[in-house]
Amino acid sequence: MIEGQPVVDWAWIVRNLDNIGARTLDHVVLTVLAVAIGFVISFGLALAIRRNRRLTGPILGISGILYSIPSLAFFMVLIRFTGIGSILTAEIPLVSYTILILVRNTLAGFDAVPADVVEAAEGMGYSRWQRLWRVELPIASPVIIAGLRIATVTTVGLVTVTAFIGVQSLGSLILNPGLANFFLTAVLVGSLGAIALAVAGDLGFMLLQRLATPWARDRALGT
Repeated sequence: MIEGQPVVDWAWIVRNLDNIGARTLDHVVLTVLAVAIGFVISFGLALAIRRNRRLTGPILGISGILYSIPSLAFFMVLIRFTGIGSILTAEIPLVSYTILILVRNTLAGFDAVPADVVEAAEGMGYSRWQRLWRVELPIASPVIIAGLRIATVTTVGLVTVTAFIGVQSLGSLILNPGLANFFLTAVLVGSLGAIALAVAGDLGFMLLQRLATPWARDRALGT
Protein backbone atom coordinates (compact mmCIF):
# COMPACT_ATOMS: atom_id res chain seq x y z
CA MET A 1 0.00 0.00 0.00
CA ILE A 2 1.30 3.45 -0.90
CA GLU A 3 1.79 5.77 2.08
CA GLY A 4 -1.16 8.10 2.51
CA GLN A 5 -3.44 5.91 0.42
CA PRO A 6 -6.72 4.97 2.17
CA VAL A 7 -7.22 1.32 3.08
CA VAL A 8 -10.39 1.21 0.97
CA ASP A 9 -10.99 3.64 -1.87
CA TRP A 10 -14.77 3.62 -1.99
CA ALA A 11 -14.85 6.07 -4.88
CA TRP A 12 -12.82 3.63 -7.00
CA ILE A 13 -15.24 0.84 -6.14
CA VAL A 14 -18.22 2.94 -7.20
CA ARG A 15 -16.52 3.96 -10.46
CA ASN A 16 -15.65 0.35 -11.26
CA LEU A 17 -18.87 -1.44 -10.31
CA ASP A 18 -19.43 -2.55 -13.90
CA ASN A 19 -15.93 -4.01 -14.13
CA ILE A 20 -16.24 -5.70 -10.74
CA GLY A 21 -19.57 -7.18 -11.77
CA ALA A 22 -18.14 -8.43 -15.08
CA ARG A 23 -15.14 -10.06 -13.37
CA THR A 24 -17.46 -11.65 -10.81
CA LEU A 25 -19.59 -13.11 -13.59
CA ASP A 26 -16.46 -14.39 -15.35
CA HIS A 27 -15.40 -16.05 -12.10
CA VAL A 28 -18.79 -17.72 -11.67
CA VAL A 29 -18.86 -18.98 -15.27
CA LEU A 30 -15.37 -20.49 -15.02
CA THR A 31 -16.28 -22.19 -11.75
CA VAL A 32 -19.63 -23.56 -12.93
CA LEU A 33 -18.13 -24.90 -16.16
CA ALA A 34 -15.28 -26.64 -14.33
CA VAL A 35 -17.47 -28.25 -11.68
CA ALA A 36 -20.21 -29.26 -14.13
CA ILE A 37 -17.80 -30.82 -16.65
CA GLY A 38 -15.81 -32.42 -13.84
CA PHE A 39 -18.95 -33.93 -12.35
CA VAL A 40 -20.08 -35.44 -15.67
CA ILE A 41 -16.65 -36.99 -16.21
CA SER A 42 -16.38 -38.16 -12.60
CA PHE A 43 -19.86 -39.67 -12.55
CA GLY A 44 -19.03 -41.68 -15.66
CA LEU A 45 -15.73 -42.83 -14.16
CA ALA A 46 -17.45 -43.81 -10.90
CA LEU A 47 -19.98 -45.90 -12.80
CA ALA A 48 -17.14 -47.56 -14.74
CA ILE A 49 -15.42 -48.44 -11.46
CA ARG A 50 -18.62 -49.90 -10.06
CA ARG A 51 -18.85 -52.23 -13.03
CA ASN A 52 -15.16 -53.15 -12.89
CA ARG A 53 -13.41 -52.59 -9.54
CA ARG A 54 -10.03 -53.22 -11.15
CA LEU A 55 -10.33 -49.72 -12.64
CA THR A 56 -10.24 -48.16 -9.16
CA GLY A 57 -6.45 -48.00 -8.88
CA PRO A 58 -5.72 -46.59 -12.37
CA ILE A 59 -8.52 -44.01 -12.29
CA LEU A 60 -7.81 -42.75 -8.77
CA GLY A 61 -4.08 -42.89 -9.45
CA ILE A 62 -4.24 -40.75 -12.58
CA SER A 63 -6.71 -38.30 -11.04
CA GLY A 64 -4.46 -38.08 -7.97
CA ILE A 65 -1.46 -37.22 -10.14
CA LEU A 66 -3.44 -34.49 -11.91
CA TYR A 67 -4.60 -33.13 -8.55
CA SER A 68 -1.01 -32.93 -7.28
CA ILE A 69 0.27 -30.75 -10.15
CA PRO A 70 0.77 -27.13 -8.99
CA SER A 71 -1.93 -25.02 -10.61
CA LEU A 72 0.27 -22.27 -12.02
CA ALA A 73 2.67 -24.82 -13.53
CA PHE A 74 -0.27 -26.69 -15.08
CA PHE A 75 -1.59 -23.46 -16.63
CA MET A 76 1.82 -22.45 -17.96
CA VAL A 77 2.46 -25.81 -19.63
CA LEU A 78 -0.89 -25.64 -21.43
CA ILE A 79 -0.27 -22.14 -22.76
CA ARG A 80 2.05 -23.57 -25.41
CA PHE A 81 -0.74 -25.77 -26.77
CA THR A 82 -3.97 -23.88 -26.13
CA GLY A 83 -2.79 -20.28 -25.98
CA ILE A 84 -2.62 -17.54 -23.39
CA GLY A 85 -5.93 -16.04 -22.33
CA SER A 86 -7.85 -19.08 -23.58
CA ILE A 87 -10.80 -20.43 -21.62
CA LEU A 88 -9.62 -23.91 -22.60
CA THR A 89 -6.24 -23.24 -20.98
CA ALA A 90 -8.04 -22.41 -17.76
CA GLU A 91 -10.68 -25.11 -17.83
CA ILE A 92 -8.46 -28.17 -18.45
CA PRO A 93 -6.63 -27.82 -15.11
CA LEU A 94 -9.73 -26.63 -13.26
CA VAL A 95 -11.71 -29.67 -14.41
CA SER A 96 -8.78 -31.96 -13.64
CA TYR A 97 -8.64 -30.77 -10.03
CA THR A 98 -12.30 -31.65 -9.45
CA ILE A 99 -12.09 -35.25 -10.68
CA LEU A 100 -10.32 -36.87 -7.71
CA ILE A 101 -12.72 -35.26 -5.23
CA LEU A 102 -15.85 -36.07 -7.19
CA VAL A 103 -14.94 -39.64 -8.15
CA ARG A 104 -14.11 -40.50 -4.54
CA ASN A 105 -17.29 -38.99 -3.16
CA THR A 106 -19.50 -40.50 -5.85
CA LEU A 107 -18.04 -43.95 -5.18
CA ALA A 108 -18.39 -43.48 -1.43
CA GLY A 109 -22.02 -42.47 -1.89
CA PHE A 110 -22.89 -45.51 -3.98
CA ASP A 111 -20.94 -47.86 -1.68
CA ALA A 112 -23.01 -46.58 1.25
CA VAL A 113 -26.27 -47.79 -0.34
CA PRO A 114 -27.42 -50.82 1.77
CA ALA A 115 -27.22 -54.12 -0.07
CA ASP A 116 -30.73 -55.10 1.05
CA VAL A 117 -32.13 -51.95 -0.58
CA VAL A 118 -30.48 -52.90 -3.86
CA GLU A 119 -31.82 -56.45 -3.57
CA ALA A 120 -35.32 -55.15 -2.86
CA ALA A 121 -35.18 -52.96 -5.97
CA GLU A 122 -34.06 -55.92 -8.05
CA GLY A 123 -36.89 -57.99 -6.57
CA MET A 124 -39.36 -55.32 -7.66
CA GLY A 125 -38.19 -55.79 -11.24
CA TYR A 126 -36.16 -52.56 -11.58
CA SER A 127 -33.66 -52.55 -14.42
CA ARG A 128 -30.07 -51.57 -13.67
CA TRP A 129 -30.67 -47.98 -14.79
CA GLN A 130 -33.98 -47.69 -12.94
CA ARG A 131 -32.27 -48.93 -9.79
CA LEU A 132 -29.49 -46.40 -10.26
CA TRP A 133 -31.68 -43.33 -10.83
CA ARG A 134 -34.65 -44.18 -8.58
CA VAL A 135 -32.99 -45.96 -5.67
CA GLU A 136 -29.22 -45.70 -5.43
CA LEU A 137 -28.68 -42.10 -6.55
CA PRO A 138 -31.17 -40.58 -4.07
CA ILE A 139 -29.53 -42.47 -1.20
CA ALA A 140 -26.02 -41.60 -2.39
CA SER A 141 -26.85 -37.94 -3.05
CA PRO A 142 -25.76 -36.52 0.36
CA VAL A 143 -22.20 -37.79 -0.09
CA ILE A 144 -22.12 -36.79 -3.76
CA ILE A 145 -23.33 -33.28 -2.96
CA ALA A 146 -20.72 -33.03 -0.20
CA GLY A 147 -18.11 -33.72 -2.88
CA LEU A 148 -19.61 -31.01 -5.08
CA ARG A 149 -19.38 -28.57 -2.16
CA ILE A 150 -15.68 -29.28 -1.70
CA ALA A 151 -14.96 -29.17 -5.43
CA THR A 152 -16.80 -25.86 -5.83
CA VAL A 153 -15.03 -24.11 -2.95
CA THR A 154 -11.66 -25.41 -4.19
CA THR A 155 -12.37 -24.31 -7.77
CA VAL A 156 -13.43 -20.80 -6.75
CA GLY A 157 -10.02 -20.35 -5.16
CA LEU A 158 -8.15 -21.79 -8.14
CA VAL A 159 -9.99 -19.59 -10.62
CA THR A 160 -8.24 -16.54 -9.16
CA VAL A 161 -4.94 -17.96 -10.43
CA THR A 162 -6.19 -17.90 -14.03
CA ALA A 163 -5.54 -14.15 -14.07
CA PHE A 164 -1.83 -14.97 -14.46
CA ILE A 165 -2.55 -16.54 -17.87
CA GLY A 166 -4.73 -13.67 -19.08
CA VAL A 167 -8.14 -15.18 -18.29
CA GLN A 168 -10.56 -12.70 -16.76
CA SER A 169 -11.81 -13.34 -13.22
CA LEU A 170 -11.77 -11.67 -9.83
CA GLY A 171 -8.10 -12.58 -9.82
CA SER A 172 -7.66 -9.98 -12.55
CA LEU A 173 -8.50 -7.26 -10.04
CA ILE A 174 -6.01 -8.69 -7.57
CA LEU A 175 -3.29 -8.77 -10.23
CA ASN A 176 -3.99 -5.47 -11.96
CA PRO A 177 -4.53 -2.83 -10.65
CA GLY A 178 -4.04 -4.54 -7.27
CA LEU A 179 -0.55 -6.03 -7.08
CA ALA A 180 0.72 -4.21 -10.17
CA ASN A 181 0.07 -0.80 -8.60
CA PHE A 182 0.19 -1.75 -4.91
CA PHE A 183 -3.50 -0.84 -4.81
CA LEU A 184 -4.97 -2.49 -1.73
CA THR A 185 -8.59 -1.72 -2.58
CA ALA A 186 -8.50 -3.83 -5.75
CA VAL A 187 -6.76 -6.66 -3.89
CA LEU A 188 -9.45 -6.59 -1.19
CA VAL A 189 -12.30 -6.44 -3.71
CA GLY A 190 -10.95 -9.40 -5.67
CA SER A 191 -10.07 -11.45 -2.60
CA LEU A 192 -13.26 -10.79 -0.65
CA GLY A 193 -15.32 -11.33 -3.79
CA ALA A 194 -13.77 -14.76 -4.27
CA ILE A 195 -14.36 -15.62 -0.62
CA ALA A 196 -17.98 -14.51 -0.91
CA LEU A 197 -18.47 -16.72 -3.99
CA ALA A 198 -16.95 -19.71 -2.18
CA VAL A 199 -19.25 -19.19 0.81
CA ALA A 200 -22.26 -18.73 -1.47
CA GLY A 201 -21.44 -21.92 -3.35
CA ASP A 202 -21.00 -23.87 -0.14
CA LEU A 203 -24.29 -22.61 1.29
CA GLY A 204 -26.05 -23.28 -2.01
CA PHE A 205 -25.00 -26.93 -2.05
CA MET A 206 -25.84 -27.22 1.65
CA LEU A 207 -29.38 -26.09 0.84
CA LEU A 208 -29.53 -28.47 -2.12
CA GLN A 209 -28.45 -31.31 0.15
CA ARG A 210 -31.27 -30.52 2.58
CA LEU A 211 -33.80 -30.36 -0.24
CA ALA A 212 -32.53 -33.61 -1.77
CA THR A 213 -32.71 -35.50 1.52
CA PRO A 214 -35.95 -34.47 3.26
CA TRP A 215 -35.96 -37.78 5.18
CA ALA A 216 -32.77 -36.76 6.97
CA ARG A 217 -34.36 -33.48 8.06
CA ASP A 218 -37.49 -35.25 9.24
CA ARG A 219 -35.39 -37.74 11.21
CA ALA A 220 -33.49 -34.90 12.86
CA LEU A 221 -36.79 -33.34 13.87
CA GLY A 222 -38.00 -36.67 15.23
CA THR A 223 -40.93 -36.99 12.81
